[in-house]
Amino acid sequence: MKSLIFILFSIISISPLWPIGPSLAGDPFIIVNKEINQVAFIKDGEVKKVYKAATGKTDDLTPEGLFTVTVKAINPYYRKLNISGGLPENPLGTRWIGFDALDTDGRTYGIHGTNRPYSIGYYVSLGCIRLRNEDVEELFEFVPIGTKVFITKTWKSFEQIGIEKGVIYP
Repeated sequence: MKSLIFILFSIISISPLWPIGPSLAGDPFIIVNKEINQVAFIKDGEVKKVYKAATGKTDDLTPEGLFTVTVKAINPYYRKLNISGGLPENPLGTRWIGFDALDTDGRTYGIHGTNRPYSIGYYVSLGCIRLRNEDVEELFEFVPIGTKVFITKTWKSFEQIGIEKGVIYP
């Protein structure tokens, strides 16, 4: 019985679907670089896709650090202004990938679409990471709950950051 419990704990603690375990090379991983307003999706030890993004109006609005995806939603509801998901005036766009920054359980900070695609590439958000709707829809399909999100502001390449985080082998 003890062996079975140990095996289950071992599997859960290293799985990309479990929000506590470490990220391993091969696991899905997201890097957000506020310096260049881009998001990289890493899987199988390599950068698979880079997306243009919008981040916080000021440096402190988009928190930096390592977080975990805890919530995913299609056509998310915008609570602040009571706007139903799927409506053109919804500023969250078509997808929500929420992560646990500042102990907010994935409901305050996220990577989401936008009804203002012209804002992509700029520092305009209240803290979230905006992508074009078509880009966030694509990313949404690649990212399971438990995926790690690393947010930084640096001139390092995504490959350099990935190597430092242990998700890309040199």
